[in-house]
Amino acid sequence: MKIEQFRMERMQSTWENVVEYNLSESGVHPLTLEEFASKEELEEIVKIGLGYSQTNGTPELRQQIARLYPRISIEQILTTAGSSEANFLLMWSLIEPGDEVVFMVPNYMQIWGLVRGFGAKLKPFWLRESLGWAPDLDELRKLVTRKTKLIILTNPNNPTGAVLAPEAMEAIISLADKTKAWIIADEVYQGAEREGETTPSFFGRYERVVVVNGLSKAYGLPGVRIGWVVASEEFINKTWPYHDYTTISPSILSDRLARIALARQNRRKILARTRRILKNNFPILKAWLEKQAGLFEFVPPRAGAIVFARYNLKIDSVELVNRLIREKSVLIVPGEHFEMGRYLRFGYGGESDHLKSGLARIEDFLEGLTACEG
Repeated sequence: MKIEQFRMERMQSTWENVVEYNLSESGVHPLTLEEFASKEELEEIVKIGLGYSQTNGTPELRQQIARLYPRISIEQILTTAGSSEANFLLMWSLIEPGDEVVFMVPNYMQIWGLVRGFGAKLKPFWLRESLGWAPDLDELRKLVTRKTKLIILTNPNNPTGAVLAPEAMEAIISLADKTKAWIIADEVYQGAEREGETTPSFFGRYERVVVVNGLSKAYGLPGVRIGWVVASEEFINKTWPYHDYTTISPSILSDRLARIALARQNRRKILARTRRILKNNFPILKAWLEKQAGLFEFVPPRAGAIVFARYNLKIDSVELVNRLIREKSVLIVPGEHFEMGRYLRFGYGGESDHLKSGLARIEDFLEGLTACEG
């Protein structure tokens, strides 16, 4: 197997801890241990023996996760080292060369690269900005055939922050049912809604649904490195052996921290904090985009700490971002990393002052750029 470069992750991992202003993140400012763990829990953590944990997640952690889904047992859950490992295990265990995969675009492109690397035929179905970043369902119906093995989507979406309407969810399920295709639903931004109710899960709506989620985005705990797969018990039992060839098990400390974070009262507090950050920071970014002399057009996101904005400049997005890094020490994500030319993804989930200062540097850069183009 040969893999293509995962361009966004390569750029982020190179620069996110080097630049002065990192506005490339799609989650909220990370929590510290003392913000969600009690004094007693912290004292317990320092006494934990650093051995191997239960490889599919401790029963206690899987029980906490099971509470989030209707009528499931802990045997329907596989805990992984972040949702990225979950995605890898699913593609590795499901795809055979020549399989047909229908994939939502724009999207987090890890699975895009894995599908192609494992030899499947990838068929993109595009979210349309003209539809508020919703899919064209007539187009999707033409893409799904008897050969379609997987329909893969992220809901809420990265990078647009869009949420599928109930009728779109039902249409996708109906198409999958007709061809007996699997639906792989990455729901890692569920709980990071800027307003309105929590995005409903695909799980439980169709027998061939597999859901991926984790603590990195909505919970502000990417460093804990806990993700999970939810599916039928039979599916989990077939996927778990692939986990034996990767990380083997989550860290025993990560498992314990995840149990604390997902405890009912803590989970409510963590997700409420996420919403406060989004509600406080989105107006800052919105006002900044709107004052940039018509340079940007965007659809307000419904979820996630991200805005995907189209810009009206001649420079391509990778060059623009590379110049921002070099000249202003600011990192954002180029639209080309989502197969979308003149777009930029702004992360607004950090501390407000950090966001304002980073945007000020981008504004200074854009003033120089527009002066040159003018």
